Amino acid sequence: MSADAAVRDGARRAEDRILALSHDLHAHPEVAWEEERSCVRVAGVLSDAGFTVEQQYVGLPTAFRAHVGSGPLHLAVCAEYDALPGLGHACGHNVISAISVGTALALAPLVDDLGITLSVLGTPAEEGGGGKIDMLKRGAFEGVHAAVMAHPGPVDVARAEPYAVSHSHIRYDGKAAHAAAYPERGVNAADAFTVAQVAIGLLRQQLPSSTRVHGMMTRGGEAPNAIPQRTEGRWYVRAETLEELARIEPRVARCFEAGAVATGCELTIAPESEPYSEFRTDEALLASYVRHAEGLGRVFRTGADSLMNRASTDMGNVSQVIPAIHPYIGIDSAPAVNHQAEFAAASAAPAADRAAVDGALALALTLLDACGSATREYLLTARR
Repeated sequence: MSADAAVRDGARRAEDRILALSHDLHAHPEVAWEEERSCVRVAGVLSDAGFTVEQQYVGLPTAFRAHVGSGPLHLAVCAEYDALPGLGHACGHNVISAISVGTALALAPLVDDLGITLSVLGTPAEEGGGGKIDMLKRGAFEGVHAAVMAHPGPVDVARAEPYAVSHSHIRYDGKAAHAAAYPERGVNAADAFTVAQVAIGLLRQQLPSSTRVHGMMTRGGEAPNAIPQRTEGRWYVRAETLEELARIEPRVARCFEAGAVATGCELTIAPESEPYSEFRTDEALLASYVRHAEGLGRVFRTGADSLMNRASTDMGNVSQVIPAIHPYIGIDSAPAVNHQAEFAAASAAPAADRAAVDGALALALTLLDACGSATREYLLTARR
């Protein structure tokens, strides 16, 4: 049996396991840094298939590494499994895990013949926590020559073009007082947020069209008859590149400072993670993925429904260090799009199951191509 046929056979044999995994994760969503059950569940499928599993990898409680083989070319597949607060798997990370596990199961029987080390890296907290950035800093990607994954969206889109993004926790501290009897004795932390949001709204007309500024209050006060003493929120700033982000962030910060100056509150801005980077696509790997996905009948789209490829991801930081791809695979969710409740429902529908199966096979065949002599030599020396 040829290597191509063996990979296809391995992918077929894995279908029931990866679909069961996808549906199980979907039914038990866990948010960033709290994915205890999901981490064990994903790693468990790989352990049962003969992979060596390291839980709490690089000291992160909900990260893991599962690996097989010992060849000089080290290929990694990244699995995400965190959900969104209040929305469950509205970004389809259950499908990502299914694709990544399926990719590994399809390739695993061939690792010795191919001369590769194959790893699945369980990467927590993509939804704002920067799990892959922490893993990078702790050495999880040391020795890895290429990393791949595929992310669900409404339609198939080949190239990831995410915004760089910073995530900040905003806090104003004022002084409580009775809102009717002694309002003059209070320092209103809710008013500080109002001033800041108005300032940000006005700033947007002077910002480049390539930027996004958005967020929400997570704490607005304690009682309607008390001047709010503390307010808190989470705010994102996005730009085309980290360089552009560094120019925009101080302007947004001054809007929050304006709220503090106007009201007399104290302001604290704290990063929730290091900034996510723009993406650096490996063209050879992407061309291979597109060819195999199209061979499975996937159709790559452009237009309004294809914009999920602009979503920020900490996989961008990985791509700055090693060759990587992050294509989007469609689950036919229209009109629903990512981060809507309807998309969460679509992430366990038949079209999402088909995407998991197709994505696993397309990525497995892509990594098989990476073992060919020309690409192999390139990857062995391509670490940035």
